[in-house]
Amino acid sequence: MPWVSADIPDLTGKVAVVTGANSGLGLQTATALAGAGARIWMAARNPAKLATAQEEIRRRYPAADLRPVALDLGDLASIRSAAEQILASEHSVDILVNNAGLMAMPERQTADGFEMQFGVNHLGHYALTAHLLEALLRADAARVVTVSSTAHHTGRPVDPANPHLHGRYKPWRAYGQAKLANYHFGLGLQQQFERAGARAQSLIAHPGLSHTNLQTATATEGGAGRSGRIAVVLAERTGMSAEAGARPQLRAATDPAAKGGEFYGPLFMNNGPAVRRPVLRRLGLARAIATLWAVSERETGIRLDVAETVSTLRA
Repeated sequence: MPWVSADIPDLTGKVAVVTGANSGLGLQTATALAGAGARIWMAARNPAKLATAQEEIRRRYPAADLRPVALDLGDLASIRSAAEQILASEHSVDILVNNAGLMAMPERQTADGFEMQFGVNHLGHYALTAHLLEALLRADAARVVTVSSTAHHTGRPVDPANPHLHGRYKPWRAYGQAKLANYHFGLGLQQQFERAGARAQSLIAHPGLSHTNLQTATATEGGAGRSGRIAVVLAERTGMSAEAGARPQLRAATDPAAKGGEFYGPLFMNNGPAVRRPVLRRLGLARAIATLWAVSERETGIRLDVAETVSTLRA
């Protein structure tokens, strides 16, 4: 039988953080986790949309424990503030779903001067994960799920000399780089967990072609050109619902049989039930992960070292 949200085990007493929880895949992820009993920190930029999303969840689950938190993944100060708000209330975090993202937009920069897609999709989630790392390691067996895309196959590893694609920017090139960075981040974080002997696990997921506002925003922004408009039509006519598209990341986050380092997505590449997909070990993977870590630390000024954090917690 295909895996569905009803297969999520009881999460009573668990704490989950979901980025981009105000709409699309993030809202569906927050809804399903709340329905299973978890306390959900709903992280997003727009307070009004967050309030609407909370109302939508509570119509379905009146007793849902929902905590809104303002989070702009394009602003390192906002990320630190959001993490501090969560940590002021939570000793540990059981689930972190790095879900929010931008796709194929015109060239722009974040508040800290990063190329927007790389900055939001990867560097913002890198920073958030780093800030929440101690809380994740305090949980019995935390899971970090980073949402990539089939577009990671088109991406190139980050060039440390030009991670923000100055003079080389193209909307889909930047998106492919950012989604490959998500893929490498998920694998690299799992390697760090394993080396440090941590119980936490890192997994990757992708939603396939899902009919969400991501495609609409891409077409509206205009940076993706004709291909962006085609993506909207394909999503409308052949894409899965947001609820179905969220199942791979929900399965990665909650299925007791899922393991760190695994990759979940639709059975038929961009459509179908949520299944474990093969992790393709490209030549140079270790070097790409090491480079991504070095670039991420250099650009954000934030260190993410699991072994170092484990030692601190044991001291």
